[in-house]
Amino acid sequence: MKVGIVGLSQVGKTTIFSLLTGIEVDLFSQEHQRGTAKVHDKRVDVLTKMYEPKKITYATLEFFDTPALKIKDAKERTAVFNAIQNVEALLIVVRAFKSENVPYPEVERPFDQLKATLDEFLFRDLDVVTNRIERLENAKRKLEPKEEIELKLLKRIQEALESEQFVSKLGLTDEEKKMLGGFSLATLKPIAVVVNVDEEQFSEKQYETKEEIIKLCNANSFAYVELCGKLEMELNSLSDEEKMEFLKELGTEETGIQRLSKALYDQFGLISFFTVGKDEVRAWTLRKGATAVEAAAAIHTDLARGFIKAEIIKYDDLIRLGSEKAVKDAGLMKLVGKEHIIEDGDIITIRFNV
Repeated sequence: MKVGIVGLSQVGKTTIFSLLTGIEVDLFSQEHQRGTAKVHDKRVDVLTKMYEPKKITYATLEFFDTPALKIKDAKERTAVFNAIQNVEALLIVVRAFKSENVPYPEVERPFDQLKATLDEFLFRDLDVVTNRIERLENAKRKLEPKEEIELKLLKRIQEALESEQFVSKLGLTDEEKKMLGGFSLATLKPIAVVVNVDEEQFSEKQYETKEEIIKLCNANSFAYVELCGKLEMELNSLSDEEKMEFLKELGTEETGIQRLSKALYDQFGLISFFTVGKDEVRAWTLRKGATAVEAAAAIHTDLARGFIKAEIIKYDDLIRLGSEKAVKDAGLMKLVGKEHIIEDGDIITIRFNV
């Protein structure tokens, strides 16, 4: 999945991108930065200990670091929306950290930064939808049935946007979402909010306007994560052993970036399934509700083309019983067909013939 990182200037947006992807960003480059981030999953580590494979592969997300969103600069706003046109989800970075060395963005309070960013999404989408409605209504011909349906849907969306309601909250059908595909509506994409705090705020678990931000995120079903960019950079410079010790002192087992990657994965409606063996232990990405044959296609198109059956065992069963043989002996291995719905944590072996 492609994720666009959006935020006002000086909020730590590029720092978050670097921490997620491990890419050292050229701050003077005019190109949109792009990189891949591992989705940290302890189950992969457990399976690795069990199978001792030659290769380990985690699930990934693809990130795009967009230009800073400047509310008073129409050209810069356009550049941001062009950059996120083809992404499937959005990560909004909000600054809470205090620093005399880093100028504040044009909006200072964290909640106001988030609200200003979301308002830009609403205004942009309303403009796009309104323009399309006007073109359909002013057409010098009778609209086709499909266009009539589109017009009705767009008017419903226009009304929602004018009421500051995100399109993602309208409960649109897959067919309706498909109809809107060409508009790349920001308010229809899954959204996560990360608040970049300083060490004191991280320790006290408090910053200005926190309650307002959480309330807004809950009301719109946005994912919410706090992390300290400065602390994460320090953690990155440590060995694995030192990192674990440091995290223990902080009272946690995971870095903020690990928590963020998992929260994004869940927020964007994704699940992981696994393939295991001596050659490789690998986590694969699927959308929730995907079928066994779609899982086969994720691995290789030949597996989907020649699909016969899929053997499925549950991760929890494997860990509880200790081996694939024990799972099979207990009658817990399933043999399923193409339309079987894959669940998070399924361990899959595809039977196929090409």
